[in-house]
Amino acid sequence: MRKEILYTLKSPHRDDMRVTGYKFGKGEKTACIVGAIRGNEIQQLYTCSQLIKTLTKLEQKGAISRDREILVIPCVNPHSMNIGKRFWTMDNTDINRMFPGEKNGETTQRIASGVFEQVKDYPFGIQFTSFYMPGDFIPHIRMMETGYQSPSLANLFGLQYVLIRKPKPYDTMTLNYNWQMWEASAFSLYTNATDQIDEVSAKHAVVAVLRFLTRMGVIKYNSHSGYIASVLKEDDLLSVKTTTGGIYRPLKNPGDGVERGDVLGEIIHPYEGTVKEKIISPTDGIIFFAHKSPLVMENVVVYKIIRRLHE
Repeated sequence: MRKEILYTLKSPHRDDMRVTGYKFGKGEKTACIVGAIRGNEIQQLYTCSQLIKTLTKLEQKGAISRDREILVIPCVNPHSMNIGKRFWTMDNTDINRMFPGEKNGETTQRIASGVFEQVKDYPFGIQFTSFYMPGDFIPHIRMMETGYQSPSLANLFGLQYVLIRKPKPYDTMTLNYNWQMWEASAFSLYTNATDQIDEVSAKHAVVAVLRFLTRMGVIKYNSHSGYIASVLKEDDLLSVKTTTGGIYRPLKNPGDGVERGDVLGEIIHPYEGTVKEKIISPTDGIIFFAHKSPLVMENVVVYKIIRRLHE
C-alpha cells in the first residue's frame, strides 16, 4: 500500500486541505474507489476505511493481481467533514456538482478538477455516495443511462438491485456521469446510511466491491457469490409523499414488504402530539427508500416502493 497526497488546496488561514489516496498493486490503472465527497458522508468514509484495511491485508498476502493498480480515495472534502457541514464550508456548493472541474475556476471547481485528473484514467470507477434527501436505501448499485452503462457489469457486485436512471441536467456535473463520459464503467454504490455508521451495510458494500474486483480478475478474494441482481428503472419506483408537516414517525424500513393500505408512517402534531396524517401504502411491493429525518415538511417523499416486484 502506498499513501499519496493527490491534491492540495492552499489555505491562508488554516492548514492546507489535502486529498489523500491509497494505492494497491503496481502497473496498469484498473479500478478507483471514491468515498466521501460531502462533509456528512460518514458512512461512506467508514466504508472506504474498511476497504483499505482489507486491501492492505490482501496485498500483504500477494492477492493483488500482477500489473494491476487500485486507487482508493476515502475523503475528497475533509474541511467540510471536520465541521460536520455537508457542502463546501465557504459558499455551500456541492463538489459532486462540479465535475470535471475547472483548474482556474471557483474553489470547488478546482478541487473537482484536481481529483478528476487523478481518477479519470481508471477504466472502473466506484463511488460510495449519498442521496440528496435524508434517508436509508436497500444497498444497491445505481447507474446513469448515458449509453456507456453496463448492467451486466453492475451485476458482478452481487447486490440485490441495480437501478438505472436517466440523467437530469444537474447530473452532468457529477463524478459518475463524467467518469462515463471518459468511457469508464462507473458505479454508484448506496448503503443504508449517510451521517451515521451502519456496520452491516458497510460490510456488505466492502464485500460487494471485493467481489466485483475478484470477478474482474483484479484481486483474489473468496466470498459468498451474492445475488443475481434485479435491474430496475426509476419508473419502477413509486414515490409516497406527505400532505402535511410535523414530527415524523416511520413504521417501515428498507427491505420490508408492504401491501396496499398498510400504514407506513405517521406525522405527529409537534405541539399537541396528535396524529395529523397516516401515510398509507398505495401499492403492494418492497420498501426501497425510507425517509429518516425526525421532522418532515409537506409534499416530501418519505418512501420509494418497488411496485409489485413479487408478482
